[in-house]
Amino acid sequence: MNEHQEAIKVLNLDHLGIVAGIIDEMELVEEVNKIVGITTQEMLSPGQVMKAMILNGLGFLSAPLYIFEEFFVGKATSHLIGKGILPEHLNDDRLGRALDKYYQVGTTKLFTTIAMKAAHKFQVKMNSIHLDGSSMYVQGEYKKQVKNSDQIEKEPEPETSEMKPIEIVHGYSRDHRPDLKQFIIDMIVTGDGDIPLYLKIDSGNIDDKSVFVSRLKEFKKQWTFEGICVADSALYTRENLSAMTGIKWITRVPLSIKSAQEKIVDIQESEWQASSKKGYKIAERASEYGNIKQRWLVIESDLRKQASIKQIDKQVNKQELSAQASLRKLSRQKFACITDAETAIKKLSDTWKYHQITEIECQEKSHKKPKTPSKKAGKIDTIAYQIIGKIETRPEIISAEKIKAGRFILATNILDKNEITNEQILEEYKDQQSNERGFRFLKDPLFFTSSVFVKKPERVEAIAMIMGVCLLVYNLAQRKLRQELESANASIRNQVKKLTNKPTMRWVFQMFQAVHLVNLNGAEEISNLTKERREILNYLGKVCGQYYLIVEDG
Repeated sequence: MNEHQEAIKVLNLDHLGIVAGIIDEMELVEEVNKIVGITTQEMLSPGQVMKAMILNGLGFLSAPLYIFEEFFVGKATSHLIGKGILPEHLNDDRLGRALDKYYQVGTTKLFTTIAMKAAHKFQVKMNSIHLDGSSMYVQGEYKKQVKNSDQIEKEPEPETSEMKPIEIVHGYSRDHRPDLKQFIIDMIVTGDGDIPLYLKIDSGNIDDKSVFVSRLKEFKKQWTFEGICVADSALYTRENLSAMTGIKWITRVPLSIKSAQEKIVDIQESEWQASSKKGYKIAERASEYGNIKQRWLVIESDLRKQASIKQIDKQVNKQELSAQASLRKLSRQKFACITDAETAIKKLSDTWKYHQITEIECQEKSHKKPKTPSKKAGKIDTIAYQIIGKIETRPEIISAEKIKAGRFILATNILDKNEITNEQILEEYKDQQSNERGFRFLKDPLFFTSSVFVKKPERVEAIAMIMGVCLLVYNLAQRKLRQELESANASIRNQVKKLTNKPTMRWVFQMFQAVHLVNLNGAEEISNLTKERREILNYLGKVCGQYYLIVEDG
C-alpha cells in the first residue's frame, strides 16, 4: 500500500500552464538572460526567476512576495519553470539577487526589451498609443541607501538617469491617500489589446506635466513610432505642445484655459454634429493655443450632461442653505460705519458661486457702553450699523454651468480629416481607458502590489517593473484568446453562463482551478481537463497546450 502511495504524486497546475505558455511564446526567459547575463554557478537563470515571479504575480492569491517560496509548494514547479527546479530554490535570497540585477541593467530598458520582443511575436499593432501615470502606495520609511555588501558585485558604471534610485515620498495623491508614501508608474499602452509597451518608475513627487513629453520622446526613439499619442490633460501645456514637434497627439484640453472656457459655451445648436457613438455630439473649433495650429472638438455627452445638471441643482440647494446661515450670522454683527458693513456683505456675497445678496439695507443701531462709575447708566455713546439683505440665485451663472454640463474639449495637431476624422478622435480618446484598466489591474488587492515590502527603493522599482510585465503577459493572453474566438466565430461561457467572444483572462484563469499534474509510476497525466478547458487551450495555441500535455496530431 505504501509503495502504491509513493508512486502517485499530484501537483497543482491550475491556470499557471497558460501563463507559462504565454511567457514561453514571448521568449521572455531568453531575452532576460541575454540582457541581464547568466553565470554558470546559478541553479536558476535571471529569466527563470522572472518567470517564477510572474507566475506568483498572476497566481491571484493574497500571498505577499516575502513568502515567495511557499507559493510554489504543492505546485508543478519543475514542469512550469524548468527541470529540477524545486520550491526551495526560489528563496528570498535568490529573489533579492535577481531584483538587484534587474535594477542594475535598468528597469525601463529591461521592460522595453521584453515588450518589443513580445509585440513582434504577437504582431501587436501600434497605430495609436495611450500615455498615463498613476501612484502606487507603500508603507514604511524607505530612506535612500548607499551601496553595501548586500549588493551584487559589478564593474562600476557611469550613473545615468536610469540608475538613480527612485524616492518613495509623499506627493500628489491621485487616489486621495496623502497619508501614504508613493512612487509613480508612467505607462504607455497600445490601442491594440491594451498591451503595455513602455514603463517608467518615477519618484513619488514627480509631476506628470513635467515628464510626459520626455517619456513620449524616449518611447518614440526606442520604438521608431509614427502613430498617434493619446494622453490626458496633464500633457496639455504651452511648454509641452512646443516640445512635441514631430509627434502626432490627441489630448484633453484643461477647462482652466480661458479660450477653452469661451469655446465650450459659444456653440450654436446648428453647429452640433451627431456622433455615431450613441449619446455624443461634436462641434469643431480651430485653435492656435501655444502658437500651435490645432483642431479642437467640443464633445457633449448626454449621459454626463444629465448627471452634471443633477449635481449642479444639488449644489445650488446646498449652497443656499449655507448662504442663509452665513447671512443671518452677518446680520447680527455690528459695524462702526456704513462702509465697513457694505464691504463685509459684498465680501460674503462674492464667496458664493450660484448666489448673491440683493436688497441690501444698512440700519442704524444705538450702541450703549456698559455702566461705569464716571458715566450715567444708559447713556447713548455711539451709533453702530447692522446690515440685512436678501439671497437670490445668479441665474446667468447657473445657466452657463448647465450649458457646459457634460462637455469637454479634445485637441489634436492633426489638421487633415482624411488622416483622422472627428469620430476617430473621440474613439481614440475613449480608448484612453485602456491605461486606466491597466492601473486598476496593478492595484488589484489580489495582485502582489501590497507585497512591496523590501526596504530598498531599488528593489521596489524592480518589483514594480515585474508588475508591469505581469500586465503585459495577462493582456497578451487575453488579446490572443479574443482574436482567436473572433476569427473562429466562436464563444465561451462567462461568469453568468452566457456566451461571449470577449472573455476576461481572470475568468478563464478561474475556469482552470483544480487542474492537476499527476505523476503515476513515472508517467505524467493531467486531471480534470474537461472538454471546455481543452477548447480554450486550443484557441490559446500549442505552446500553452503543451503544459497540459496536449500534443497536436501530425
